[in-house]
Amino acid sequence: MTPTAMWKQCLDRVTVSDALRFALPTPWIVQAVQEGTLPQTMTLEMLKRRTIPPDLEGQRRRIEGLRKIVTDVITHYEPHRAGLSKLIIATPLILWVSAVLIEVKTPEMSESVQSGALLAWRKQVGDAVLRDETLVEMETDKVILEVAAPSDGLLVEIRVQVGGEVRVGDVLALIDTSASADVPKAATAVPPEKPAVLPPSARRELSRRTAETVPASVVTAPDRFPPAQETSRVRRVPMSRLRSRIALRLKEAQNTAAMLTTINEINMQPVMDLRARNQERFLQEHGVKLGYMSFFTKAVCLALKAYPTVNASVEGQDIVFHDFYDVGIAVSSERGLVVPILRNADCLSFVGVEKQIADFGRRAGNLELTLEELEGGTFTISNGGVFGSLLSTPILNPPQSGVLGLHKIQDRPVAENGSVVIRPMMYVALTYDHRIIDGREAVSFLKAVKDVLEDPARLLLAS
Repeated sequence: MTPTAMWKQCLDRVTVSDALRFALPTPWIVQAVQEGTLPQTMTLEMLKRRTIPPDLEGQRRRIEGLRKIVTDVITHYEPHRAGLSKLIIATPLILWVSAVLIEVKTPEMSESVQSGALLAWRKQVGDAVLRDETLVEMETDKVILEVAAPSDGLLVEIRVQVGGEVRVGDVLALIDTSASADVPKAATAVPPEKPAVLPPSARRELSRRTAETVPASVVTAPDRFPPAQETSRVRRVPMSRLRSRIALRLKEAQNTAAMLTTINEINMQPVMDLRARNQERFLQEHGVKLGYMSFFTKAVCLALKAYPTVNASVEGQDIVFHDFYDVGIAVSSERGLVVPILRNADCLSFVGVEKQIADFGRRAGNLELTLEELEGGTFTISNGGVFGSLLSTPILNPPQSGVLGLHKIQDRPVAENGSVVIRPMMYVALTYDHRIIDGREAVSFLKAVKDVLEDPARLLLAS
């Protein structure tokens, strides 16, 4: 067998890993593998006939020099073991350098989020990918990010497996862009019939429901059940990054802030009457329903302007006052509670508030909220009433100093002008940081919210 025949035979059989294991590798190729720039699992067939962009003249000259080395090996070495070893070394080296490999890196997230964990790979090694096509899902403390392909090509190596921890800038995978000519064909080819695959959000929901633990109180099993059957009723699953972050922040709030809660009740009849009169026209003109949250948001902004300490936060020995009103709206999602922010809520109209909240709810369910939408905030509104809660004491969202808890509207007897009447009443609770907010300010703030909602015409007269 001639060296040329051996070279051709090696193309579809030998991998870079084989070259390192059976040959006498040069220091240069060993360094490339150690640095991770040369995928060991690639076959020589995958690496052959690569094209080089015309602007990479330095790389082109380097490739031409290495091609001369391969030519010399094929020309001068006889078909014996030493020649084959040198041939195996030279071939992947030249073919690898001829390839144009692009790194897929962990994207920049935010100052408060610098790491995450990989949830699932959408593509596997050898799959064709298109530019901006999602390659991998990554879970952070706040959201699930989808990392897209930076270019068309072939996914030739996955560096981090599912569950692995990554930081900003880490290399997740390598894409061979010189194989991009084959991508459209691969992308449009009709795949063989496969079982239906659930979308990522549905898969996560199914996994979450499957992993739910049994109640803490376990009834003793009858004697007819074997003892081993009891252990199968208990599951142990790791917390998601979001759940771990929620637990950490809530405990931080308990350990740091001097939390105290004041409670009042609001007669919701005026707001309900106003909504009933204008709901149909509001929906027709704006495509969104007139809810209660827009009334509460506007009332809260008025009260925050009157009592700015409730809108402040503590940093060390300083009180930081905010002359803007970014109100967080607590939204429940399948991954846990998230709090997207209504920026400059005092400047928004009722329509603007309702549209943004509806959009937050939709995208929270689809795990589409961005990090920028979840960061910041000077005050939070949490509506446990949608789940039927009659009364609760909400917990602060650090570093904020106030959170307003809304609850279920319930018909209750109340005294009005010496008579007992039935009114739709709601308990509202303000939890505040007693380190900087006195009881007088907290009670006055909540009373201001109550007064505005029981006379919503004040919202029209407010500056």
